Amino acid sequence: MGELRLEELSAKTIVAANSLTLKPGQEAFVAPTSYAIAESYFNPFTEWPRVVLDGDTVVGFIRGHFDKDAPQPEFRSCIWRITVAANQQGKGVGRFAVLALAAEAESRGYTSLTVLWDAGDNSPGEFFHKLGFIDTGITRYGETISELAL
Repeated sequence: MGELRLEELSAKTIVAANSLTLKPGQEAFVAPTSYAIAESYFNPFTEWPRVVLDGDTVVGFIRGHFDKDAPQPEFRSCIWRITVAANQQGKGVGRFAVLALAAEAESRGYTSLTVLWDAGDNSPGEFFHKLGFIDTGITRYGETISELAL
């Protein structure tokens, strides 16, 4: 693995980001990247979509959401989507992306970063816990709310 870096979405990277494949069973825990990409253009002031590159290869995608006026605190500074290519999982790509998003949140004046996730086999809960996220609640839809202090 080379040196990881983030880039804004471009014509060059958007197709690769949309083509990222997950490990079997993980699809149930994340919406297709194409949804996150499309949604991020509806409000460019609150959305922060980035691809993770290893050299010239797109190996991940992360979308942050920042909205100081969101009525629900878990939506003020949060991970909206994260996808890491199946063959790149366990190599630090997800950690790199989340820590970069956390740094962006902190640079914007936020003191925490949240994420919502569903429990179950192959859920991302263990990944987020290893990064220091602490469970703080459950949404009315049964998703776990986890928070990382910045």
